Amino acid sequence: MNTVLTRFGFPTHPLDSYRYFVGDGMDALVRRTLPKDHLDDRTVSKSLAAVKDEYQRHWPDSTIPYPGIPQLLSALEKLGIPKAVLSNKPDEFAQIMVEKLLPNWSFRIVRGARPSAPKKPDPAAAIQIADELKIPPHKFLYLGDTNTDMWTANAAGMYAVCALWGFRSAEELKASGSKALVETPQDVLNLLKHRCNFRNKKKRLDNL
Repeated sequence: MNTVLTRFGFPTHPLDSYRYFVGDGMDALVRRTLPKDHLDDRTVSKSLAAVKDEYQRHWPDSTIPYPGIPQLLSALEKLGIPKAVLSNKPDEFAQIMVEKLLPNWSFRIVRGARPSAPKKPDPAAAIQIADELKIPPHKFLYLGDTNTDMWTANAAGMYAVCALWGFRSAEELKASGSKALVETPQDVLNLLKHRCNFRNKKKRLDNL
């Protein structure tokens, strides 16, 4: 985004500010970073197209899974727990990022922002995923790292779990309705073990 702002002659922002600029989709990112007197439709549209192009060319440069995520996904696979991804990134980016970064694990549904559904925190897309998987929303553990995720999970009737290895504070996420906070991906497995009845799977979970 800073590259685009510089290209168009606008002031840039410190990296840390982007913790609160991102999370609600690229359109929101553009509107939050452009000068307030340059939010006309033409400038927003031009900037949005430019940042999508910049992102498409450079997202792989330094993007990797957080430490512990591969191990968590492998453990969930062994348990036979279905997994889905819901992102406010444009759908084409969500699809390619899961394909390229997480190729060794199966996801029942991967869904980014699409014109046919409102973005998070509107719960419609989360509820649609639950319907498609034929799993009641209250049986979902919804893992996220922003207030948008916590609001979405609660509005959808899912169990909101805050990942503290993300880029927002525990205080903010508690205030946004998280039901549990986890410091590492392994803590997600511990949470599942303590909250869910795995029957014969529980023994397998203890051995992971």
